Amino acid sequence: MQLDNFDKKILERLQKDATVAVAALAEQVGLSQSTCWRRISLLEQAGIIGPRVAILNAKALGLEVTVFANIKLSAHGRRSLNEFEEAIAVCPEVVECYTMSGEMDFLLRIVSRDIESYERFLRQTLLQMPSVQEVHSHIALSQVKQTTALPIAAVR
Repeated sequence: MQLDNFDKKILERLQKDATVAVAALAEQVGLSQSTCWRRISLLEQAGIIGPRVAILNAKALGLEVTVFANIKLSAHGRRSLNEFEEAIAVCPEVVECYTMSGEMDFLLRIVSRDIESYERFLRQTLLQMPSVQEVHSHIALSQVKQTTALPIAAVR
């Protein structure tokens, strides 16, 4: 889908507040309400706009620790990769999982209540997965930036 400036304005504003009423959004971007609604629908159909969710504050919920874990598998066959991906997909502590190039196979972002909770997850879940050979944990000391907003200005 080719995006024009109106589409980009819609996306930028929705990234800041997905609860904005279509009428208000249309006014902000300079479109009629029906045209704005059609464009949003097209962006959703194209998969550019995904599910709209509430972004929760982990610290306010008592989830104080963020760990980035590099995972190396003992085997690299399709079966091992798929088994690991399926196993990790059901772990609520893992909020992001990326397949990586280089020495490690996966990078996980894990959120937990405290270090003890992470250690339990590491020992009872991660290290129990049959294909996991190594786990290198990196504990975040502080968060400098967090955003879900994509750089729409960079889109052609």
